[in-house]
Amino acid sequence: MSNTATSEQMAICKRFGSVVTPSPPNLKVGIALSTLNRLPITAVRHRVENDTCGWYIWGGDYSPEPDFYQPLHLAHVPDYCPLIVPYLALATGWGVMLAPGFEDIWFDEALLHK
Repeated sequence: MSNTATSEQMAICKRFGSVVTPSPPNLKVGIALSTLNRLPITAVRHRVENDTCGWYIWGGDYSPEPDFYQPLHLAHVPDYCPLIVPYLALATGWGVMLAPGFEDIWFDEALLHK
């Protein structure tokens, strides 16, 4: 992954009316690696903070447990969850839920303040 959005990422941002906001590949996401075999795949983008790009990604049901997420450099997300990569240029406040034949994309202003 690079610091620039792909044409597919730009098209998704345009389709949903989001500012195109790619992140440097050395920033981290919070990703629940042990859940990525479950559906749906969900991702939400909080504010950029420290060395994170704001994305939190999980499969199946969310868990509030403190060890639910593991830090992972954005550059490695395609290796673990390629399905979500086209959506990773959506701006802070956006959320994504994906499953076969299902795509739900939304904006949640509350994510801007978390």
